[in-house]
Amino acid sequence: MATYVMSDIHGEFEKYLAMLEKIDLKDDDTLYVLGDVVDRGARPVDVLRDMMKRPNVYPLMGNHDLLALDVLKKLNVEITEENYAHHLDTDTMTELIDWLRDGGSTTLAQFRALDGDEKSDVLDYIEDFSLCEAVEVGDKTFVMVHAGFGNFRKGKKLREYTLQELLMDRHDPSKDYFDDKDIYVITGHTPTMIYTGKAEIYHSSNNICIDCGACMGGRLACLCLDTMEEFYV
Repeated sequence: MATYVMSDIHGEFEKYLAMLEKIDLKDDDTLYVLGDVVDRGARPVDVLRDMMKRPNVYPLMGNHDLLALDVLKKLNVEITEENYAHHLDTDTMTELIDWLRDGGSTTLAQFRALDGDEKSDVLDYIEDFSLCEAVEVGDKTFVMVHAGFGNFRKGKKLREYTLQELLMDRHDPSKDYFDDKDIYVITGHTPTMIYTGKAEIYHSSNNICIDCGACMGGRLACLCLDTMEEFYV
């Protein structure tokens, strides 16, 4: 039994499968995926549908997943006489355009190819993504979130954080977020090349940043929390 973490797959289906093979993910292992499964890469829905079949894979929400969910739910409605004139209002069209500009076209194309039940299953799956997870491995606790804890202050409850703060605000890896040195924060969202210029997992204080830019010329990274071994594809 081992616990793994990866993030920001961004539709890189082949890299995702190669990583599962590389870590030899077994049924009694656990894999956390810290958001941004969709968009940009060629096969985001294929990644989702594979994850859906694996009860030992636990997805967290990323900003791309949240936006895709919102837009696709608005598009995936039956057109009737009552709604045809207003179901795609100006705000929805603006949101759609912004999403497509930020890599949503691959997600939309694959989603449109699904039948009705498959579309509903995918949307239900994304809707159940959690915002934050914590897991104890050995004597360490790992707190996992897509982007970080924006506007952090000591004692701030998780329910007090906004989606912007958890999914979009940039994490500060130089900050100690917990007094307990056995608590680590693991985030994706910000490519590690921004911090170090290298597509490799970045450790700073008790922060571990694992988005290594898989969809932008970098690598897909995965970390084993039991051994702290790093894997790359």
